[in-house]
Amino acid sequence: MTLPHTTLTDVHDPAFVARLKEDARGQLDLFRASLRPDGRLAVLDRDGAAIEGPQELITTTRLVHSYALGHLAGHPGCMPFVDAGMRALWDNHRDSEYGGYIWSFDASGPVDTDKLAYGHMFVLLAAASAEAAGHADAKRLRDDVTKVISERFWDEPAGLMQDEFRRDWSIFSDYRGMNANMHGIEAHLSAFEASGEAVYLERAGRILSFFVDHIGASNGWRLPEHYRADWSVDETYEGNPMFRPYGTTPGHSFEIGRLLLQHWDLSGRPDTGALQKARALIETALNDAWLPEGGFAYTLDFDGSQRVRDRYWWPVAEAIGAVATLLKVDGRASDHAWYTRLWDTAFTLFIDQKGHGWFPEIDAQGRPCDRQFTGKPDIYHSLQAVLYPLHDGVSQHYKGITGLLSETSE
Repeated sequence: MTLPHTTLTDVHDPAFVARLKEDARGQLDLFRASLRPDGRLAVLDRDGAAIEGPQELITTTRLVHSYALGHLAGHPGCMPFVDAGMRALWDNHRDSEYGGYIWSFDASGPVDTDKLAYGHMFVLLAAASAEAAGHADAKRLRDDVTKVISERFWDEPAGLMQDEFRRDWSIFSDYRGMNANMHGIEAHLSAFEASGEAVYLERAGRILSFFVDHIGASNGWRLPEHYRADWSVDETYEGNPMFRPYGTTPGHSFEIGRLLLQHWDLSGRPDTGALQKARALIETALNDAWLPEGGFAYTLDFDGSQRVRDRYWWPVAEAIGAVATLLKVDGRASDHAWYTRLWDTAFTLFIDQKGHGWFPEIDAQGRPCDRQFTGKPDIYHSLQAVLYPLHDGVSQHYKGITGLLSETSE
């Protein structure tokens, strides 16, 4: 039963809002240590010190995006991080010989030069967020990466993204995956919000249609991760245990469910059943993956049974965003209960109460551990989990978070 008054307003009392804002400010302050004296950006160890090593595209782009959000939200001192990341994207990651963006570099030059759709989707996201924050070089970056995506990754007949190439764009794999496409939805919706260019909304809608209407609807509202070149599900594939695990990943169902509602909202809320489909994706993942001790099993088998029970921060963060979005458009008592449970889990298990930031993984006893991750890799998931529920909108996140962290908002 829908309860019209069971909304975010009911759970966001002033003390809770203050606690969330304190967490967002703490995350942004913690990652100030990521900016090195030479202008490169680093991941941090568990105590908040920079870790030496190549700068990866995922680090650069996620920090540009996060600090652009911080700037829009009114937190001081964020633009130097956006500036540093934008320079790195244009001067170091961008491949002036072959086009596109390489995965990593260090002080001596390129390190890993493969061209991945996953990384390019984050370049587009960083460009969109920097553009929303008013960065002078953002449109140049958005135009360039959009051209690369259109010419190299976008499979027009399928309406989906191809995954990976060598530096010179030679083909070494026919792998197709949901992860890059899911982040493609996110990046294209953000680019549409920043630019108003309809191609971004149209492409996001085509990707969503495949994974929601075709894959989700025919697989019990669960989303297989891996596909063959003809976009048939590959139920045998097992790759990198973090980025390409076997089976299904419930955290991605939370993301796609939220993004479906964002696309629906940006499209004028047409009568397409989007709300019901989003709820089916999100609730199936919540019920399949929740662990009695708190948090989510990282992966599931195709029937929804739990496979890898390791607990990471990002599925909890994404579930918060997904359930918060349901509360904004279709608030139910069950959503209220999940939202409260998820934040209780975040503060009890994942949020570092002493040093700020979120621990990326915890062990069976609820203690921070470093099996898949070293230290604290970024604030992309966790910052969004705090900021997006604090405004009323389902989309228009750039406008919605404006001034949220400024002193005048208290």
